[in-house]
Amino acid sequence: MTLVVAPVRYPLTKHSRATLAEAIRIADRDTSDLIVLHIDLYHSSGQVTRSMLKDEVKSEFGVVSNARYTVRRGLLVEESILEEIAAENADIVVVGKKQVSRWRAMVKRLVDNPDIEQFLRDELDCQVVTAATDGG
Repeated sequence: MTLVVAPVRYPLTKHSRATLAEAIRIADRDTSDLIVLHIDLYHSSGQVTRSMLKDEVKSEFGVVSNARYTVRRGLLVEESILEEIAAENADIVVVGKKQVSRWRAMVKRLVDNPDIEQFLRDELDCQVVTAATDGG
């Protein structure tokens, strides 16, 4: 079965809602499992729990029956997301436009002129879908 990962902020921002809406659409279309992922940064110490994340998603989208909720602690958001994608052997990762630019900056430190989608395909064998935010 296909696995879709949707990294989001907690509480859900406009960009996170757009990312999650696209991930839910893809997971429903493909009858896939969905992981809703939040990285709780050590230095922010948000103490976000899976229950908090699940309740937030439920209040915004209703019950998402094919979803698992994961909260990981990390130092760097993008690196922690990549680690989770690799650990779960995800097939598709849905990210917002803002997140792609942050990943591009991170990857640019490793390679010249990074194509983040190609990098993720090569390194993780996963498809990247960029979710558009309403209004831009």
